[in-house]
Amino acid sequence: MNKILLPMLTLASVSAFAQEIKQDTTKLNEIVISENRLQTPFNKLARNIQLITKEDIAKMPVKSINEVLSFIAGADVRQRGPFGTQADISIDGGTFEQTLILLNGVKISDVQTAHHSMNIPVPLAAVERIEVLKGPAARIYGINALTGAINIVTKTSNQNTLDINVQAGSSFENKTLGDGKGIYGGSSAQLSVNMAGKKSQHLVGFGLTDYNGQRYNSSTYDHKFFYQGNIDFDAKNKLNLMGGYIDNAFGASGFYAAPGDKEAFEIVETALFVVGSSHHLSNNFSLRPRVSARYNWDDYRYFRNDLTRARSLHQTKVWSAEVNSTLHTGIGDFGFGLESRSEAIESTNIGDRERYNHGVYAEYKTEALNNLLLNIGTYVNYNTQYGWQAFPGLDAAYLFAPKWKLAFNVGSSQRIPSFTDLYLNQRPGNIGNPNLTSENAWQYELSLQYKLDNFQIQGGYFYRNISDFIDWVRNSAAVPYQPQNFGNNKIQGFNVSIGQSLSLSNKSSLNYQLSYNYLHVGQISYTNNVTSKYVLENLKHQALGRLIYKYTNWQLTLGTRWIERELKNPYLITDIRLLYGKQQWNLYADVTNLFNKEYIEVAAVPLPKRWFSVGANYKFVL
Repeated sequence: MNKILLPMLTLASVSAFAQEIKQDTTKLNEIVISENRLQTPFNKLARNIQLITKEDIAKMPVKSINEVLSFIAGADVRQRGPFGTQADISIDGGTFEQTLILLNGVKISDVQTAHHSMNIPVPLAAVERIEVLKGPAARIYGINALTGAINIVTKTSNQNTLDINVQAGSSFENKTLGDGKGIYGGSSAQLSVNMAGKKSQHLVGFGLTDYNGQRYNSSTYDHKFFYQGNIDFDAKNKLNLMGGYIDNAFGASGFYAAPGDKEAFEIVETALFVVGSSHHLSNNFSLRPRVSARYNWDDYRYFRNDLTRARSLHQTKVWSAEVNSTLHTGIGDFGFGLESRSEAIESTNIGDRERYNHGVYAEYKTEALNNLLLNIGTYVNYNTQYGWQAFPGLDAAYLFAPKWKLAFNVGSSQRIPSFTDLYLNQRPGNIGNPNLTSENAWQYELSLQYKLDNFQIQGGYFYRNISDFIDWVRNSAAVPYQPQNFGNNKIQGFNVSIGQSLSLSNKSSLNYQLSYNYLHVGQISYTNNVTSKYVLENLKHQALGRLIYKYTNWQLTLGTRWIERELKNPYLITDIRLLYGKQQWNLYADVTNLFNKEYIEVAAVPLPKRWFSVGANYKFVL
């Protein structure tokens, strides 16, 4: 039996987790995707956007946002450490630098290196939903959304609520590898408080994680704080505030320079501040200005106990100002606006650098044509290093039957090299290349969807061509890795998913969801003996599934994912959660990596084998 068919049969028999297909379609259709520009109900989207809501997260055997994303079809999560330590996120075969990360529509991707883009100061208890937009998103979010974007949306409520979640677990085995000693274990605690008044809403979230590591020098500790405030001055004018801080410290053995980095340690601190407002100047015209700042401190210690040598210190500062507006007319909705962004770094091995980015966009959406959803627009960008460029795009969906939707998307996008790509001087391991040009891409996608009550099936195909593709390479172990532009990188893929919710009786229900993604990367022209640092490990096959069985107050969730990357052995990871709950509280027990598989997602970091944990969640309306 071939290696594709076997995992698919396994998934069919255990039915685990897949791309998000909601049971409550009425509630799903009420969700509005803002996309920073135009407000669009989810059921009227012509783009490939997938959602995971807070209700879904509560049922999943996960401990971090990174782990939640690993159950999104087409999203490739490659963790260097478990439990949210550090992860690279890519979409549909792209690199981790080509995916834009946002928090409530604010860009938070790191300009030093995308290794730090998931250093997000939001506890899982404060997340309302996660939106994953697949395909080029420059027309919607601007540059660096070359293969897609991930937007994390935090909770809002008109009630006073308290949400507490605590969890603890262990492998019940001694640490392995190196000089690891003791039993592997750890715990986490999260708190989310919502305070609502007649004209204001305030959300405060805290999170704490402490794990001692599954092997030598692999412990992780982080604490995070998040605040979100919404103040209504009147019916037409509102103020929005957001701020957060995370301190993440972890053993980094094998993260970047194995096997020599056995004693490596890293501390990453991130702070975020945002002030925005919305103003309805008339019944048809609204204006939304916003300013934001993101600071990131990165302290990488090659020898954790010797700070006099091989230590890298980086500090980045990003300031952004933007204005988004919407005009409603009889022929459709128009969105237009502009943004300006300053990016600066002070670094011991990158130097002191600064650059500016300015963009302007125009967009049009209409349903004037019978059964046709149309969205077309262009983003025009100027960067002080790479000059002017325009990124047009078009989304169209045709409802050719009551239960059928056919969608087509075409768009362009760009990824500007990070400061690490350009200027890093970390000999003998890695050096930058100041002569790099930006990556540019065109992508075409076609999808078909059928939905009937609680049953849904959909499939799609895309083709993407990236010009001036960037990869870190070297032709000998005696020389450092250095990024180079390698002409075109062509990739195509198809996906299929199916999901259904069944009522078995007045006490029990069953929900199953399955998906499969296949990606084919065209040949890249490397010279002989060249070794690639990232590209040759791109996702190739991905099969996901979920089974949720509920009986009275009991719920069993079984989730699995089968992954195969280029030139890597495939692996199948299965997780399970048993939950007992009432309206305000629940108790649960998880088994992660049920079949005790050995696997590595990136670098030289073996991830934990079988892991047991118990937890409790308490939700209270004050």
